Amino acid sequence: MVTPQPLRVLGIDPGSRATGWGVVEQQENGIAALGYGAWKLRRRHPLPQRLKELYNAIAQVIASYSPHELAIEDFFVGHVRAAVTIGQVRAMALLAAAQAGIPVYLYRPLEVKRLVTGYGRGDKARVQASVQKILRLDHIPESDDAADALAVAIGHCFQRNLASKPSP
Repeated sequence: MVTPQPLRVLGIDPGSRATGWGVVEQQENGIAALGYGAWKLRRRHPLPQRLKELYNAIAQVIASYSPHELAIEDFFVGHVRAAVTIGQVRAMALLAAAQAGIPVYLYRPLEVKRLVTGYGRGDKARVQASVQKILRLDHIPESDDAADALAVAIGHCFQRNLASKPSP
């Protein structure tokens, strides 16, 4: 019998001020966090420089953790300026994944909440508590952006499990 290889997923939560990241590994006995954090975009630098720094940071996480798949939160933003910035941030994650040959999966925020908490309208505190419980962390990640990125990665693992189960 062949033992399935653990699935390693990089979750990204793109933001206009900070972008969260989290790497999880799904094993037979659950999901574990391998690393997480958030990158803050320095406003004093020109936009091309900030995007280059973000791309390099994402590429470094990919090189360090060798994820098999990337899950990114798709976004809905009411303000055009924020939408453009988040779109540019998202593009850096998509480019880094494409350069590394990693498949990308997009998830709406409500879908992530539903997968992680069982309820699509759960608040941020509920999502963070679920992330802490699922990953068996001693404490909730300090960065909301990192917690959200971990939630995206966890949600992707759960979605893959649902998709791979045979129908009754």
